[in-house]
Amino acid sequence: MPATRDDKLRELIRELAGEYFARESNHQSLITITNVEIVNKGSKARLLITVLPAEQEDTALSFMHRQLTELRQYVMERARLMRVPFFEVAIDRGEKNRQRLDDIEKTM
Repeated sequence: MPATRDDKLRELIRELAGEYFARESNHQSLITITNVEIVNKGSKARLLITVLPAEQEDTALSFMHRQLTELRQYVMERARLMRVPFFEVAIDRGEKNRQRLDDIEKTM
């Protein structure tokens, strides 16, 4: 099945955001961008993340919120996009639940 424009945009943003945050983070926690949701026909992109250790989630989320303007500039410089979306960031609750189920399953 051919990739749609949103699929290509989603993957491009996920890769560039991963590169950016790997470079800019203080490496106190592992931040993984698990998915990107494209909203309003590409005008917004929501980065869904997981953070290890989980105790660092609030710190990582705060750091990422402060970096969103710089991330947008980074994407503008490296991607051929007519319109670069504005970014939001959120914890990927679905992934956290899957990890919890895996942990429960292992203890059985």
